[in-house]
Amino acid sequence: MNKVADLPACVVNCVAYDSQGRRQDISLDAISDVLAVDDGSFVWVGLYEPDESLLDKLQEEFNLHDLAIEDAHNAHQRPKVEAYGNSLFIALHTAQTVDSRIRFGETHIFVGPRYLVTVRHGASSSYAPARARMEREPDLLRHGPTAGLYAILDMVVDNYTPIVDEFSHALNELEQDVFAEDFRKGTVQKLYDLKRELTRLRMAVSPLQDILGQLVARARTTLINGEIQLYFRDVHDHTLRINESTDTLREMLTAAMTVNLSLVTVRQGEVVKRLGAWAALLAAPTLIASWYGMNFTHMPELEGRHSYWILIGAMTMVCGVLYVMFKRAKWL
Repeated sequence: MNKVADLPACVVNCVAYDSQGRRQDISLDAISDVLAVDDGSFVWVGLYEPDESLLDKLQEEFNLHDLAIEDAHNAHQRPKVEAYGNSLFIALHTAQTVDSRIRFGETHIFVGPRYLVTVRHGASSSYAPARARMEREPDLLRHGPTAGLYAILDMVVDNYTPIVDEFSHALNELEQDVFAEDFRKGTVQKLYDLKRELTRLRMAVSPLQDILGQLVARARTTLINGEIQLYFRDVHDHTLRINESTDTLREMLTAAMTVNLSLVTVRQGEVVKRLGAWAALLAAPTLIASWYGMNFTHMPELEGRHSYWILIGAMTMVCGVLYVMFKRAKWL
């Protein structure tokens, strides 16, 4: 069915599913009517950056807790899961690539025995693909709102995977710049930016690991049954892998920054050695020339017929010996 025409723009979807997983688009005012009939149906509402009046309306329809609504009003919540009676409030961070940059957003989820409400803020993909997936799997959708919750969490975690792959590819390219012959300031800045984004990604993924762990621990309760536990456990496993990949990349980035700094120090040392060697080569003839440039009257060497050529030969020999010594020491 088509989307109900009188829904506000920030309402992406307002759908009721019966006990067989069949879909029916409804209005916000019809939510209480659907919930009034205990026939195994549930309501799934998707919102994007709603205003306070709309959240107050949903609080009235679903009887949501005041503290949960207060958290949903604010778009800067730490990832967490809170239990309010027989319902849960979940806050998590999402990520996606926008204009070759990683953008982070938030999703707040209200889940109860007969409802699922998602509130998206910032950079966050629509959960329409997760909803469509559940509609293609009615056997899974019969588990109710927790099946939709699984689909959302699975989609959020899956969206992290290509971002981690992009970070890995970017690190491989930067490794070539790290070992380049010439020092590039931009390489250090790119390494720092990449590590900063990875740290932000880890701050989003790591708490999600704890959230899923708590959801798995709540299996066989009135809200999460034992069958859906396997699906949450699978998402939890994917989150662990992404978290481990993120930690590995952060360690590699730290090593790359350390190696880059070490190579710069070594190259600076090489330059200093070369400058020192050339300074010594220039100092030897300068010392001899300055000795004979003192203009003393009684210098016996000045009277010799071949003194000038002998002096040039001595200077050349000294410079030659120094050059060979520095060459063997690899200073030149």
